[in-house]
Formats: sequence, structure tokens, C-alpha cells
Amino acid sequence: MNIVNKLTIRHLKQNKRRTLVTIIGVIISVAMVMAVATLGISFMDVLQRQSITDNGKWHVLYKDVNKAQLEAVKADEATQTVVISRDRGYASLEGGRNPNKPYLFIREYNTQGFELFPIELSQGRFPQASNEIVISEEIAKSAKVDYKIGDSFTLKVGERFSEDKEDIQRALTQNDPLRYGDNQNAEILKNTWSASYTVVGVIKRPAWEQTWAPGYTILSYFDESMIGANDKVNAAVVLNKVKSTLYTHAGDLAKANTIDPESVAFNNNLLRYYGITNNDGLRSTLYSLTAIIMMVIVIGSVSLIYNAFAISVSERSRHLGMLSSVGATRRQKRNSVFFEGMVIGVISIPIGIISGLVGIGITFMFMNAMIQGALWTNEKLKLIVTPLSILITCLVSMLTIFISTYFPAIKASKVSAMDAIRQTADVKLTVKAVKTSKFIRKLFGLEAEIGLKNLKRNKRRYHAIVFSLVISIVLYMTVSYFTAGMTQSLELSRQGVNYDIEVSYSNGKRIDDHLMQAIVSLSDVTAYNVIQEFYMNAWVDEAFIADELQERVQKDKGLLQDGKYPYDIKIHALDDSSLQAYAKAVGADYEQLTDPDRPAAIVMDRIHYKDKDTGKYVQTKAIFTNVGQRMELTHSYKENDEKTKDNKVIIAALTDQAPMGMNSTGVGGLNMIMSERVMNLLADDKDLINASTYLHLKSTEPMRTQQEIEELYEINLNVNNVYHSRRSEEQQIVLMSVFSYGFILLISAISIANIFNTISTGLALRKREFAMLKSVGMTPKGFSKMMNYENIFYGIKSLLFGLPVSLAVMVLIYNAFSNKFSYGFTLPWMSILSVIVAVFVIVGSAIAYSGAKVKKENIIDALKQENI
Repeated sequence: MNIVNKLTIRHLKQNKRRTLVTIIGVIISVAMVMAVATLGISFMDVLQRQSITDNGKWHVLYKDVNKAQLEAVKADEATQTVVISRDRGYASLEGGRNPNKPYLFIREYNTQGFELFPIELSQGRFPQASNEIVISEEIAKSAKVDYKIGDSFTLKVGERFSEDKEDIQRALTQNDPLRYGDNQNAEILKNTWSASYTVVGVIKRPAWEQTWAPGYTILSYFDESMIGANDKVNAAVVLNKVKSTLYTHAGDLAKANTIDPESVAFNNNLLRYYGITNNDGLRSTLYSLTAIIMMVIVIGSVSLIYNAFAISVSERSRHLGMLSSVGATRRQKRNSVFFEGMVIGVISIPIGIISGLVGIGITFMFMNAMIQGALWTNEKLKLIVTPLSILITCLVSMLTIFISTYFPAIKASKVSAMDAIRQTADVKLTVKAVKTSKFIRKLFGLEAEIGLKNLKRNKRRYHAIVFSLVISIVLYMTVSYFTAGMTQSLELSRQGVNYDIEVSYSNGKRIDDHLMQAIVSLSDVTAYNVIQEFYMNAWVDEAFIADELQERVQKDKGLLQDGKYPYDIKIHALDDSSLQAYAKAVGADYEQLTDPDRPAAIVMDRIHYKDKDTGKYVQTKAIFTNVGQRMELTHSYKENDEKTKDNKVIIAALTDQAPMGMNSTGVGGLNMIMSERVMNLLADDKDLINASTYLHLKSTEPMRTQQEIEELYEINLNVNNVYHSRRSEEQQIVLMSVFSYGFILLISAISIANIFNTISTGLALRKREFAMLKSVGMTPKGFSKMMNYENIFYGIKSLLFGLPVSLAVMVLIYNAFSNKFSYGFTLPWMSILSVIVAVFVIVGSAIAYSGAKVKKENIIDALKQENI
């Protein structure tokens, strides 16, 4: 080791506090990068595992392939495992007591299918031969047919076809509900064949079996040797490596082997958690957001480490000046600073990586209990550490340290020995440099002027602190807006399922009060509502129609009639108890809604939908109107001049909150929620006949509630259990919230540490300055006032720069989201207010903490002090 490096190490040891502060700054920066990388990877991992639990582990599906095509798929270099499956058809369930589910549905898998698809065995074992089956436990629970392990039976298996000649003559699938006629099934089984099976196990109801599916699932075994020359099977492929090229690769493979491109499907629910999508808009959004967030994190990391070096550059330059006076060259001085950065990096990077992992690991321990309780899942957040994430953290940290030391090193190498020793490079004493406005002294007093002059004469240190504050503001505002945008985008892409079970008659019959009471009084039902729905129309003035409709009208004026646009109005009439609760939730007057003399309704004036042309999820105003205005409703099947009733409805409230069971409409449509009394005033006999009635339920045990409803054995009664969809949406929202708040807390902690580190180091380096002020008569009260004014100056200056920069970054993030999601740009006023308050509180706390320590210093000792 050369003499300059030895002196550098000795200097670091002598200036223990400054060295320790610098090391802590680098550790925090490294920990931030490591924690953010680990947080992202770990969240993607839990989402991948949850998707596999729900939908199975597969990436590409080739439907209806023959044996030769299957061999080509298996031989493909990208293929790791192939799950072979085929649907054999339906058989009548002898003795079944559920009239809405009269079939057994037979599906076959190879061994890998039972391993990789979400099939949960309750008892027994999986099939190992073509004459063995596992049955769903729902057969015993719902149909009351009790098969035992070891039972054997023969089934007539065939395809379902509707008996209605006008219906599409195609085989019906599990996604097609049972066809009803006059109090009986209106479908038959064709192309039947006999099959004998032995029961070897019982499984839980598979997640893919929809609640309206007409057949109970039973699973059998088959393998490649059983495939005939003309047989078709489905091949679900698990890839060796999931890459963004898998979409084009699958298309090329299908083309090369004459597989219909339309029969190639992808497990997009899983692939998106690998960061892979074939949606150009979504891909652009992901790449843009990743680039912006990484840029912000890297800049924040650089600023944190740079400040640790830049604030103390004045004290360091004196040491280098003394080296220069005894013959050190520019290169030696520059390398001395680089060597200091290397020493600090060798110490700090390993500690920072470990600290980041430990911090995230502890966070996950606390988060897992909450997540599992909220999501009805056994999947836990696991600390996922990859060599790539560690390597990236090390490279980013080393690059950051190099950038942080480069400019001080170049600056220090250029300073002459006398200037460095006298410290004339950083301290500006010219009249122009430290000139302040007379307004400052008159308004705030002498202490404020002295504080401002101190900042001006130490511009580099002052700029370093302001820069640190600006970066902290930008970090917090960017992450807050990013997570809010993610949450809003997720809300737009949701179906908005806010109930567990929907009950209705397939023939449009209204649910009578006796049946309704029997259902809502079930032990697990916690909430319900009854909605009656039918359609009307309204002619809306051009000035009030949605922006999207305005664009259409500009292109085609023929859409208007007498300056008005035709809206489809969907009427939703709630029962009294449900309407009262809903009116309270949206701030409407229940008495007004039930007044027959002045008909009123709640209007949903904000909608979200997926645009079919662009694939974007759009949030927009459905109509521009105000509370208290009247809207005249008409019937589409009546002539304009045929008016038998006064159909003018007062708008009692505007909202974007839907009642339980109601979905958002599209552009050109409008949802109106009203009382049954008002509905009866507006509707005529034809409306009431065509009205659909839906009963929506929330239940603590949705599957058991469905079974109990089915056991009422009501013909034509549809029981649509959307519990899994609601659970999935709630899982996404909770996980996004956890990720968002975790990300915000992490960045906030880093920002606070950055500010404290920067200000405390800066004040520590000003001990001699403060001692000189005290020596010429500044009182403790005057010193406190000066510090308070410096706090104000720091806060105002940082906000003046930080908020506009944050706004620019937020616009970039908004534009990135706009590739896939369309909603209006709004300023996050609460975040802005909180950051304004936080800046002054944190800066004030840091100054108060460091100032209290400075106050205790002996004036003589502080004046003599060289090291910190």
C-alpha cells in the first residue's frame, strides 16, 4: 500500500464520525436497492404460486392436436413437461337429486396432469389406469349420491346437444348452462358409448368447474399410448425457461406442424407475473413503469451516497491540500478519494445487502399473518434471493460510489494547496455572494439574515442538503403516485364482483317471497339485496353526453336527433332495505327516492369498461349532469308521441359506487337505481313481464350456501357462485395494497434517513462556525431562531424544486399507464399536503436533534476541533 493510501486510512480513522456517517449512508443506499429488488421478486413469486394454485402450472396450451402433433410439441427444445388431457363427455347421474346438475362430466389426464393442475385429493389415490376414476366430493354433498372407494359402475357417455332446433347445433360444454324447457331439461345426450369405471379416490371440487356447470367432475387416466390415430387431445406445456419470445415461438411451432393458430392458448394469468405479455399496450406500460421506477431508485441511491461524500468535501480537501503541499500530484489526490470510496464500499456493500434482506425478511414475517387472513390462502411471502439481484445490487452500488466520489475527486485534485488549506473554495465571502434582501431582516429579524448568509457562504453544503431534500420529495411523490396508479389500474381491470352468489330463474320468473325468505334466512348469509332490471331510453342533449360520444358525433352528426343522443337506460329497482342502505352509502335521501309524487333515482355518472378496439381499460364520465335535474325516460318499442305516463325522473344523487350485484355499463348507457315504487310508476305491463329479478348474497361459507340453495330442488333456478372470482379480485387488491404501502414505507424510511444523514453531517461540519457566532454574542435563543429560519429556507427551497420535478415524473408515469389504462390525470393533493408537512417536520427534527448537540459543545473546543 502506498503512502497516500496509508494516510487516507489514517485520516478515515481520525475522522471517525464523518467516516461512520458516510458508511451508514452507503449501507442505507445499498439496503434500499437490495430491499426494493427483493420486494419485487418476492411479490412476483407469491403471485406466481397463487396463480398456479388456482389455475395450474402450465404456460402454453395446444388444443385438439393429434398424436403426430403431440410428438412435435414434446420434442420441441423449449418444452420441459407436457400435460395431456381430453374431455370424454357427459353421463347421466343416476339417482341425482339436484335437477340443475344432472350429469357427470368425465375428463382424463396423464400422470403429469394430476401433479401440475390444481386437483386436491381428499381421500384415496389418483387413477393409474383408464378404468379408474376419482370423483368430486360434491356428488355426495349436492346430488346425494354416495359413491364409495372401490365402487364400480358403467356409464353411457356422450355429448350434450340442445333439443331446440333454432339453437346452435354444436356440442355443449361445461361453460354452457343446462338448457331448460317447460319444467324439464331441453337437451339430450348424443353419440353415446359405454365405459366402466372403478372409484379409487375422492377430490375436492376443481376450481375450473363453474357453479353453473351442469356436470359434476370425475377424472380418469390416460397416457400417450392410448391415443388413437384420429384422436384429439389437449397438450398443456411447461416450458424450460419462460421468455418473452414464447408467444412467437408457440406460433411458429403451431404453423410448422399445421396446428390451428386459434387453438393455441396461453396461461396469461401466470405469465403476467413473470413480467411477460403479448399485449403491446400492457408491455409498453410495464417497460415504461419499470424504467421510470428504476431511474428514480438509482437517482435516490446516488444522491444518498453522493451527499455523504459531497457534504464533507471541504474538510477532506484541507487534508488533500496538505498532501499537495508536501508533493502529492493531482493523480495521487484523485486516487486518494477513489481509494476512500473503495474502502467504504468494501465495508458497506456486504452490510447493506444483509441489512436489506434482514429488513425485508422481518417485514414479511409480520405481513404473512395479515395476508393469509385476508386472502383465504396458504401461500406465504417468501424471501426470494437470486444471484442476479445480488449482482445487480453490487454493480449499482459500486457504480453509485464511483459517481459519488468522481466529482469530489476531480474537484479536490484541481484545488491548489493554499486554497485547500485556507478553505477558500467553498466559503464565499464577497458582498455579492452573501447579499440578502432587506425584506428578510425586516420581516424575520437579524437571526434570519445571518442564517440565510450562512447558507449562501456555504453554497456547496447548502445545495447538497437541498438536493437531498428534493430527491427525498421526488422519491416519495413518485412512489405514492405509482402505487396509486397501480391500484387504480387494477380497479379498472376488475369485474367489480362484490357478492358471492347470484340467484335467478332461467325463464325470467320472479323469485317469490316464500322462496326468497327461505334463501336469505340460511345461517351463513350475511347480506343480500334484490334487484329488478329492465331497459328504457332517454334522449340527452349533445352538451351533456360523454366525451367519447362527443367524438363520435363530430364524425357523424346523423347520430343525433333534434340535437339529442339516444341513451340506453338500465333501470335497477332495489328492495326497500337494500335501497335504504345504499342511499346512505352514497349520500342520497331515501325519503326522496320513495316519493311517488316526485319520482327520483340515483345515477351512476362514472363508468369503466374495456375498449374493444384499443384493448384499453377506460374510466370516464357516462354523462355530464347535476343533482336535481330531470331526465325524461321513454320506451324503445313505443313511438315518440305515444306517452301514457309522466316519465320524468329527478336525479337524486350522482355516484360511481354500484350496489351489490350491479355491473358498470358501457359508453352510451346509464345505470339508474330507484325504489320499487318508482319503478312501478315508470314501467308498464310489458316492462314488468320482461323484467329480470336477481337475488345477490354474501355468505361466510359460499360453497355450503350454494349447496343448501340447490337442496331446495327448485326447477329452473340458477345459482351462480362467483365466490372464487370475488376472492381472486380481493386477493389482488390486498396484495397490491400491501406492496404499495410496503414500497411507500420503505422509500419514506430511506428518505427520512437521507435527510437526517445529510443535515446532521452538515451541521456537525459547522461546529466551528457556530462556535464563532456564540463567541461574538449570539444567545441560545438567537441561535434557535437562526436554526428555525434555516429550516424554513431549506423546506421552501426544496419544495420549490421538488414538487415541479415530482409533477414531471408523475406525468411520465401517467403517460406510461395510458398505454393500457385510460383515466383522467389528477394531482394527489393528500400526498402533496403530507409531503409539505413532512419536509418541515423532518428537517426541523433533524436540525433540532443536531442543534441540541451543537449547543452542548464548548466554544473553545469547537474552535480548535479539526476532526468530527
